[in-house]
Amino acid sequence: MGRSRRTIPEELLLLALDPTTGTTAQPQSLDLGLAGAQLVELALAGRIAPDGDRIAVVMPRPTGDPTLDSALELLRRRGSPVRAVHWIGGPRLGLRQIYLAHLERCGMVHAVAGQMCGVLPTTRYQATDTAVSRDIRSRLDSAIRTGVPPDPRTAALAALAHAVGLGKHLYPGNEGRSSRSRLRDLIRHDPMGGLVAHAVMDVQNGVAVQPRRHQQAAGVPLQPQAPARRGSMAHTSAVH
Repeated sequence: MGRSRRTIPEELLLLALDPTTGTTAQPQSLDLGLAGAQLVELALAGRIAPDGDRIAVVMPRPTGDPTLDSALELLRRRGSPVRAVHWIGGPRLGLRQIYLAHLERCGMVHAVAGQMCGVLPTTRYQATDTAVSRDIRSRLDSAIRTGVPPDPRTAALAALAHAVGLGKHLYPGNEGRSSRSRLRDLIRHDPMGGLVAHAVMDVQNGVAVQPRRHQQAAGVPLQPQAPARRGSMAHTSAVH
């Protein structure tokens, strides 16, 4: 990709990509998660900052990443801080397709054309460098296994992975129950990641929430709602 650091939206999508089927887990909620991941990445880049449960632009200068800069410009045009839940639930779906195309251009994945039932065109995606996906996964596994507070990027990635329902994809079955619980608990280690992850879950659950208080700052872990259950879909011509 020409750069050493992958963005959180890219990492979230690679986590969700099933290497066996070439499809993405939790396809419907993943769009919401990617919108939230953009907010976290922009915050880490110093372009936006939380203002209560709202998001404020503090530096409108482009980052150089076209997908992030598009989101930053939309936020700037709002003119005033916007609630995270309203931003994530807004009409900006299709981010999976945008990011899959982006990763393909960067050489991170390659598309495999096919057909479903011999009729419907399908597109599946395979990672071109499995070491990258293993590295992302190992960071989560290490945070879960050791209990050591992770760095902000890993904490935010964990929070978003939980929010979109990737826990059962990453740590399936009864044997993965404790890992899924610890994945959920990592949400408390990054205030911005926690704010965004809760907004993602609120949108999925159709909850009209009151402004959340920053319980993380007071050292009180937030208890997230379980994300709405979504079924996986196969990729069709409009990649699911």
